[in-house]
Amino acid sequence: MNRIKGFTLVELLIVIALLGVLAAAVLAAINPLEQANRARDTRMRSDASQLLAAIDRYFVTQDKFPWVGTGTGQVANNDLAYGFANGRDEPVGICGTDCTSTYGALITNNELKNEFRNRDFIAKGSDATGVEAIYVGKITGASSSVYACWVPKSKSERQKATKTLTVGNPALTTTTTVDCAAKTYASLADSCVVCLPQ
Repeated sequence: MNRIKGFTLVELLIVIALLGVLAAAVLAAINPLEQANRARDTRMRSDASQLLAAIDRYFVTQDKFPWVGTGTGQVANNDLAYGFANGRDEPVGICGTDCTSTYGALITNNELKNEFRNRDFIAKGSDATGVEAIYVGKITGASSSVYACWVPKSKSERQKATKTLTVGNPALTTTTTVDCAAKTYASLADSCVVCLPQ
């Protein structure tokens, strides 16, 4: 008698189960949502770095920060603190009176390209929770650093977050009593931030 060679049903089920376990392990290792959050945080870091460099260049050429003047939301001179403001706000210098039709001082003085207004933090920065924006501020003193801060989304960046931020408050305080990992990151008020320079 001839016997037909092949796999039994039990053997096939075992192979299928092993492939399922391997696929689940690969998906867990890759974690597409975490990868997307890391990419977003990398974009925010890059945009913040470019924005700070543009503010520095503007200061060198104009001998003042974009928010120094007599207009709404501006301060009188370079020595004064500038409370943290959304990057979309006119005094920061990216947008004019709005972000769709007018340019801010950083763009009109060629420190940033027009396309910089198309960045995610500008487009999504009007979100009511405040977690999609980059915030710019400066501590008192002409030689004090200008900071750009944002709320991280990836777990790895949230582990690096150490500061809390209040918009309009010139003080940048290091969180010492709150565990940043325990925050919900649902709004700016319940988030820690990552800042440049660190």
